[in-house]
Amino acid sequence: MELGKKIRQLRFRAGLTQEQLAQKLGIGPQSVSKWENDVAMPDICALPLLAEVFGVTIDDLFDLTTQQRLNRIENRLDTEEELPQDVFTEYEGFLKGLLASEQYKQRANSLLAFLYWHRMNAMAQKVRVYAKDAIRMEPGVKDCQWTLNMAENHSCWDWNMSNHSRAVEFYREIVDADPGCRLPYMYLIDNLIADHRADEAESFLERMSRLEDANPVMVRVYRAHIALARFDENKADAIIEQLGKEYPEDEVYLFEAAQYYAKKGEYEKAISLYEKDFEVDAQRPRFTDALDAIKDIYEIMGRYAEAAGTCDRMIELLKNEWHMTEETALKNAHKEKARLLEKV
Repeated sequence: MELGKKIRQLRFRAGLTQEQLAQKLGIGPQSVSKWENDVAMPDICALPLLAEVFGVTIDDLFDLTTQQRLNRIENRLDTEEELPQDVFTEYEGFLKGLLASEQYKQRANSLLAFLYWHRMNAMAQKVRVYAKDAIRMEPGVKDCQWTLNMAENHSCWDWNMSNHSRAVEFYREIVDADPGCRLPYMYLIDNLIADHRADEAESFLERMSRLEDANPVMVRVYRAHIALARFDENKADAIIEQLGKEYPEDEVYLFEAAQYYAKKGEYEKAISLYEKDFEVDAQRPRFTDALDAIKDIYEIMGRYAEAAGTCDRMIELLKNEWHMTEETALKNAHKEKARLLEKV
């Protein structure tokens, strides 16, 4: 339905004349008449008030399909750092209403998780500001360190707080329920390795390696990390070095080897491999993962100008390959560059 017809329908339902609607909107009745006859379109600034007068959402004004509304929600979460409370509540209600639908239940759950994470991340930005200021003022007082830890995922000394047993149990449950699906094995093995539960990790890796879609390079990368979890660095290094001889141009090898050396603090090796991975990546548009890692390593090494220069490369990639103009990722890249330049 065209917007003009929708406005007329909603006006009739609300029992309003064109003059009464115009008065509520603070415009002349001729404007309402033009809208309803598709001679003109409402200014975008009028849409929130129109929706409020009719008791509907802005999306309802356009008669969007459920799929279109889901896409709009996802796009807005991708492009805005924080949603206004009324928009958050609208999206929350709409998505919860879809949980009873077999067709949309999975995506509704996924977007609800994204919506709540988006709100949590927006709040975490505020936590960082106030917690850091409090700690700077009284560094010897222990009160905000824990909230900052949660907001920025800092390391935690207490094993009972830092272990990944809940993640292990969840993904073990998923693997047992669907043993033919590869991805849950990887998350399970990641968390087992992080806790040095090497024997369990090796057992699940053996199961994963027998799946048809198991990547043989990734299986051997995991073997290297399991060796590290057993504190056998020589064996781990030998596995990665042999992979490099067999798969020197393989994108999985290049990225995973870069991660391996970065985790070990061998930063020059890591940068070289990340650069090569970025160079051989045939996918378009490319992701920024390798550049993100290079930027972080340069900052760790105190090479702030090079870190800021890597931000320039990320900005160009987001503009030229992803065609971003106002998205959050692009804004964050500019903020990172400015932050790093202050350190130069």
